[in-house]
Amino acid sequence: MTIQRLMMVAFGLVISISGLPTALAKDLPDFTKLVEKYAPAVVNISTVGEVARPGRQNPRNGELEEFFRFFGPPGGRQEAPNRRPAQSLGSGFIVSKDGYIVTNNHVVDGAREIIVRLSDRRELIAELVGADARSDLAVLKVSSDEALPVIKLGESERLKVGEWVLAIGSPFGFDYSVTAGIVSAKGRSLPTAQNENYVPYIQTDVAINPGNSGGPLFNLEGEVIGINSQIYSNSGGFMGVSFAIPIDVAMEVVDQLKDSGRVSRGWLGVMIQEVTRELAESFGLDRPYGALISKVFEDTPAAVGGLRAGDVITKFDGRLIERSSELPHYVGRVKAGEKASVELMRDGEMIKMDINVGELADLDANGSRPQIGASGGDRLGLLVASLTAEELERLDIAHGVRVVEADGAAGDAEVRKGDIITRLNHKTVDSPQALKEIVDGLPAGRTVPVLVLRNTSPVFLALRVPQ
Repeated sequence: MTIQRLMMVAFGLVISISGLPTALAKDLPDFTKLVEKYAPAVVNISTVGEVARPGRQNPRNGELEEFFRFFGPPGGRQEAPNRRPAQSLGSGFIVSKDGYIVTNNHVVDGAREIIVRLSDRRELIAELVGADARSDLAVLKVSSDEALPVIKLGESERLKVGEWVLAIGSPFGFDYSVTAGIVSAKGRSLPTAQNENYVPYIQTDVAINPGNSGGPLFNLEGEVIGINSQIYSNSGGFMGVSFAIPIDVAMEVVDQLKDSGRVSRGWLGVMIQEVTRELAESFGLDRPYGALISKVFEDTPAAVGGLRAGDVITKFDGRLIERSSELPHYVGRVKAGEKASVELMRDGEMIKMDINVGELADLDANGSRPQIGASGGDRLGLLVASLTAEELERLDIAHGVRVVEADGAAGDAEVRKGDIITRLNHKTVDSPQALKEIVDGLPAGRTVPVLVLRNTSPVFLALRVPQ
């Protein structure tokens, strides 16, 4: 091949490659009209006062970050003398003409005053209608003499992996920033500090950063299909993985908060675990799926309905359970008092039954669940359960209660899940009710001893009673 021919081939290659971006660009979506039409319904949310800052979760090598580090708008606004500056915390969006706004709970949690800033630079004082820590959602209400722009809601159930999505929010206080990407996965389970997972998150690669929290995630039709809530990060900034609350789940919560200021969720009263390949074979399943019940708590809907430890729930209310983490999502969406159909594998046979679903107890002010039965340890951040006669015999003890969860003061004292509390403040603990009575009488601010049985060894711990 001559040099001249080589040059012609190389020149042709350059031409074809240089034309490639133009060809690809024709296939990319145009978000301009969507942004022009719906961006005005997105708001920036600031607060005055202390805001509770949630802890981090550390799965694998990264961190799930709720967006609670925020900065004021670039350049800042001049504040009146003696007025504490408002701190820009996140985003939200208007869902009705009468002024209801949806955002994340952690954006406004603990705020003394909530300020909503619209795209036309109007600032309105918002009232907190209700909030739900489990789903990390909050509903605000503003009043305005002028018409308010409203967002268009979609259906997250119809969302497909690989679909284009777009976010509008205020990352780091930069109002009305627009970022785009695709849906990476659906139904992600991200357990909370209370080890609960009532939200099947949408995972995307949309660039989300602190300040986007509570803002809308749109599809190409301009419909909101999610609420940006968390990021997975080693650095605190965007690393290609972000999570949004599906709008179908969110609006169920929003409607309840608007109606009653609280959220009612279904509850069974079981502990579950994942079904591995080996467990699936041992239980007679043709493949790993379902939720394996490892414990049924006494006097719960599960116990009354006949569920047993060792049952593998494969379908709940008509929905197939592929992973155990899906079960809390489905149970939580059933109204308390209603019946739900359950299909399960028991002793190698598939069984169908109906269960009357109970109501999940509310979280207390510290974000802890009230106790199973009458344990009443929420003052210390304890969740405990009774021991059966067989457990007492196996542990070779006369009394005690098992720790299901330990947060707050109990967690600070290094009380652990699985510990057996036998004595508290020199008094015998033989039931959840006995623990409640002892806890109620503890002097505030004092340090008291707690005796636990840990791995068959007794250990004393020093527990400081909160004020």
